[in-house]
Amino acid sequence: MGTGGFAEWIRRFEDERERRAEQGDPDWERGAVLHPAVWAGIQRFQVGEDGDGANLVGKSDRAGDADYARAVRLFVAEEQNHARLLARLLAAGGLPTLSGHWSDTVFVRLRRLMGLRLELLVLMIAEVVALRYYRALRDGTEDALTTDVAGRILADERRHVPFHCERLHASLGELPRLARRPVMTLWRLLLLAVTLVVAVDHGPGLRRLGVGRRRFAADVMASAAEVVRAVLAPPPGTRSGGE
Repeated sequence: MGTGGFAEWIRRFEDERERRAEQGDPDWERGAVLHPAVWAGIQRFQVGEDGDGANLVGKSDRAGDADYARAVRLFVAEEQNHARLLARLLAAGGLPTLSGHWSDTVFVRLRRLMGLRLELLVLMIAEVVALRYYRALRDGTEDALTTDVAGRILADERRHVPFHCERLHASLGELPRLARRPVMTLWRLLLLAVTLVVAVDHGPGLRRLGVGRRRFAADVMASAAEVVRAVLAPPPGTRSGGE
């Protein structure tokens, strides 16, 4: 049986799908002009957004919550739409998509080795990093089409993070209490390592967007604190003194 919480997430995803259909696509005809370093970053993030999500969908099916499995399918559809939007943005600038990138290959292989809980922890690293990147892309260029596309994706990512937090909160609740905080401490360490790699790899593009490597990393890690609080929050009705 499903839970009320994920039934609500289905409604949110479906409402957003309807809103997107009414809004329609950006005006691709106006084209896009960006620095080559910024284009390179968009190409790499487009690879990360692309994929059928079959592995995550399969694990969500096996989790035994029909509402959650349905919500995951809607989440995957939004990610696929992000890949489509970025591909169209690249085409508007006269650039191709990449067939792959080493960073995406590493993430995909890590996630496929794991169960749902660990896959979501790895996925959350990509989502938190993406939040800061798309904010930089939205705010750091005077190109109207790029600002439009990045703003749309950012709005979706801001919903994706609490969606995954809710499932991780329930999943970590199945672990012994003393194990939960160490798990999230390790998650933050892995997030830091990934963020530093992204900051170096995307450094030239980030500078063009007005965000230095150090500031990018600091902002990502600051936002991670909110994720940790949400995942480790006591269950509703639990007293602060214990379970």
